[in-house]
Amino acid sequence: MMDFYPDANDHVARPLVAIGHDYPDSYELAEHRHRRSQFLYAATGVMAVSTPNGAWVAPPERAVWIPAGTPHSVRMVGAVQTRSVLVEPGECAGRGGECQVVGVSSLLRQLLGAAAEVPPEYEVAGRDGLVMRLLMAEIERAPSIPLAVPFPTHAALARRCHEFLERPSAATTIDEWAGAMAINRRSFTRLFRRETGMSFAEWRQQACLSAALPKLAAGEAITSIAYDLGYDGPGNFSTMFKRILGVAPSRYLKP
Repeated sequence: MMDFYPDANDHVARPLVAIGHDYPDSYELAEHRHRRSQFLYAATGVMAVSTPNGAWVAPPERAVWIPAGTPHSVRMVGAVQTRSVLVEPGECAGRGGECQVVGVSSLLRQLLGAAAEVPPEYEVAGRDGLVMRLLMAEIERAPSIPLAVPFPTHAALARRCHEFLERPSAATTIDEWAGAMAINRRSFTRLFRRETGMSFAEWRQQACLSAALPKLAAGEAITSIAYDLGYDGPGNFSTMFKRILGVAPSRYLKP
């Protein structure tokens, strides 16, 4: 049975507690959950977060919001320095009850770094309390980023989705999936949207992005990644990448 992740500061009577950890490349945190919600940010490296309901990848300048009690595992790509904020249930209610990738502004990034130096039992009325209140406000107002691969509950469709994530391909078609599941195209498209909240094309793109980001962080060539993911070439891949994330894939290449 999966347990709550032990938190040495869980007893602290503060709305936010900030912690930091350093992890080596490829380190994996087994499935666990927290009593509090977690705002998980990587100052360096890339994190891949998985839950029973989906997968989220946080490249630089992105974080993952994980609601209280959500089972999740985390895989590190590259050496990762986390700046994590544990948030009491009921605080930051505007972030909602679903996992999501969140944009991290320059101000929020600086606050996360400063908060990691704040003692858990900080003086609420003092300077540290002001930092933490501003941090909470910035976490709540930070924009959600469309980087999610939701998993369906339909058993046969879920198996195909998990298999696809092992080796995603932009060339895979609706007709191939519908045929493999022995249902017609129209029924498949309705089922897929009902189960994931996305069209098949949108979900396929998200799955390809989630596969591409760790590869970029590991230093793989854009051309190689594009062909591995079934694109005709790096141009098509880069166009898709920039349309969704607003920057070229070279922005996320390992320096």
